[in-house]
Amino acid sequence: MIEPRRSIRQNHLALGQQILTIAMERGMRPGDHLPEQAFSEACGVSRTPIRSAFKLLEQNEILSWREEEGYFLAIGSAEELADAVQKLEDLENSLAQRILADRAERRIGDVQSVRALMQRYSASRSSVLIALKVLSRDGIVTQMPGQAWVFQPILDSPKSIDESLSFRLTLEPQAILAPGFGVDLKRAGLLRAQMTDLMESRSGTISAARFHRIDTDFHSFIAECSGNRFVRGALLAHHRLRRSTQKDTSIPDFRLRQSLQEHLDILDSVESAQYDLAADQMTLHLRRSRIRRPEAANRGTPPLMRAPRS
Repeated sequence: MIEPRRSIRQNHLALGQQILTIAMERGMRPGDHLPEQAFSEACGVSRTPIRSAFKLLEQNEILSWREEEGYFLAIGSAEELADAVQKLEDLENSLAQRILADRAERRIGDVQSVRALMQRYSASRSSVLIALKVLSRDGIVTQMPGQAWVFQPILDSPKSIDESLSFRLTLEPQAILAPGFGVDLKRAGLLRAQMTDLMESRSGTISAARFHRIDTDFHSFIAECSGNRFVRGALLAHHRLRRSTQKDTSIPDFRLRQSLQEHLDILDSVESAQYDLAADQMTLHLRRSRIRRPEAANRGTPPLMRAPRS
C-alpha cells in the first residue's frame, strides 16, 4: 500500500507545480482566491485531485484555507512563486537528489543497477525507478539493455563547465537566428519581473543558487522560443543538465548584476524582433561568462563574429 500512496503524492506534487505556474501566468497576488472549478478546467483534471493538490500547497504554507470560502494564495511575488515551485520540485526529487549528490562526489560509479541502488539507499524498487526516471528526464542517466543505468558526464569541474559554454556559444545564438523564432510575451514578462526584483536587491545579497535558477530559466526560455526543433531539444536537455548538476560557484556581485542586465537586454531585443542584435548580445554574454571561468581566463576573447545568414 505504501508505493501506491507514494505514486499519488508524486501526482499531487506535479499538479501543485502546475497550479503555481498558472498562478504566475495569471499574475495572481497574495489573498487571491483559487476557485476549484477554474483550476480543474485549467489543469484538465477533476476537482478531487485539485483539492488534494491545494491541501498539499496549504501544508507547505503556499496557500491558506478559510472555512466555507476555500483556498487563497498566501504568497504572491514572482520570486516567491518561483521559489515555491522549486520547493515542490525538491520534495518530488529527494531520492534523485541524493543519488545525484553521491554521483557528483564520486561516491558511486558510472554504471549502476537498480538492485545496487535499492541496497545503498534502503529504498524500494519502485522508488529507485522513479528517481532514475527523474534523472533520465534531465539527461543525467541512460538505461542500457538489462538492468544497467549509465551516468552521463555532468557539469562538476571547471573543464566541463568550459565545454558547456563552448557548446552553448555554438547553439544559443543560432537558436535565436533560426527561422520561426517566437516569443511568449507572458513568460518573457514573468522572467523580466524576477530578474528586475533580483537586481533591485541590496548589494551582496544575491545568492549563487538563486541566480543559477533564474539564469537557467532564462536560457531555457530562449531555447524554447527557437523555431529549430533540434536546436531547441539539444539546448533544453543541456539546460536541464545545468540546473541539476552544475555547482553554485562564488561569482562577484557586480558580475551577477551585469549578467542579469545582459539577460534583460537580450529580452528587449527578441521582444522587438531584433534577432540579429539579440544573437550578437547572446554571443557576447556567453563569452563574458566563459572568460571568468578559471580554465578559460587566459584564452582571450575572440572577435565578435558570426557567419552571415544565408
